[in-house]
Amino acid sequence: MKPVRRAVAIAGILVTAGCYSFRAGSFPPAHIRTIAVEPFENETDLFELSNEVYDRLLRELPSALGIRPAGADVADAIVRGTIVGYVVNAPNYRAGAAGQAAEVLQRQVQIRVRVEIVDLVENVILWEDQNVMAQGEFLEASENEVVGREEAIQLLVQKIVDGAQSNW
Repeated sequence: MKPVRRAVAIAGILVTAGCYSFRAGSFPPAHIRTIAVEPFENETDLFELSNEVYDRLLRELPSALGIRPAGADVADAIVRGTIVGYVVNAPNYRAGAAGQAAEVLQRQVQIRVRVEIVDLVENVILWEDQNVMAQGEFLEASENEVVGREEAIQLLVQKIVDGAQSNW
């Protein structure tokens, strides 16, 4: 037990003394201090989806990456993408009795995007993914599609953060 306590104490001292950082690798590169978020192109029929994704990315992405938001004309990096899919499914339903329609219990919203983060200083792609997909769910009886869409967008932003950080 004593060696474990010693290891925990040493780790605590190093962290509080600033000798150890949880920031792995070299990303974002030292010269990237700001990021611009462009509204995503929208290939779906849901017009407002582009604004909803943009608002969430602008609000959460810069701080999650440890950098500041900026306009595209002055930013060190930029995130841009395309919303390529939006589908509402019914994965959970109860089959109807003879001659009756099935009863939908739960619906699922699925959003797919292509995304890239570009270093504008060195003009290189820092991270890209052609198929980021997230799903949100909502109960048919008590919620609406907006609930599922908000959950899917939140998960989508987290997947973009995770993907970017995996390269940094």
